[in-house]
Amino acid sequence: MNFLDKYNKKKNIRFKAFEKTLQLCVSRNLKVIVETGTARGKIKYFFFRKYYWKDGMSTPIFSEYAAHFDGKLHTCDISKENIENAKIFTKKFASNIKYYENDSVNFLKTFPEKIDLLYLDSLDGHDPVKASKHQLEEIKVGLNKLHQKSLILLDDKGLKTNLSINFLIKNNFRIIFETEYQVLLSK
Repeated sequence: MNFLDKYNKKKNIRFKAFEKTLQLCVSRNLKVIVETGTARGKIKYFFFRKYYWKDGMSTPIFSEYAAHFDGKLHTCDISKENIENAKIFTKKFASNIKYYENDSVNFLKTFPEKIDLLYLDSLDGHDPVKASKHQLEEIKVGLNKLHQKSLILLDDKGLKTNLSINFLIKNNFRIIFETEYQVLLSK
């Protein structure tokens, strides 16, 4: 997966978890990626947009994976601006992406497919109680869309994951990899 090399930047503090996750996606032949919380980038000088490495750049990474491995990225964000920024960052891989401007819980309730990789990164972690409750709701509505090989990657460990990890463990998932910022789970 040579395409990942360009995302391995010192500022991309989430790179190791993305790398491990995508290695497992390849080994399990996973193709359908669902992401809540689109990588939003930063706006500089009014119109110029650039990568914001502290976000981890999940949307560009997942979109490029989907393009290389004949997959599909479904990315959802409640913010129209975030979706528009993501479209700019990922335009090269747009044929492998579907963008949704929606609340993530509503989106997951109506998502019609089985999910191979579920990446949960909606809401900011500034309010850990609210963010943790929201992530738990995402898990609850998304759980029946997962299968035996599915992976779940949770962002903002300790801020958003305070309820969802225990819920997933009680539902026969186990932690298979974690970093300071993210937790990867599978059955």
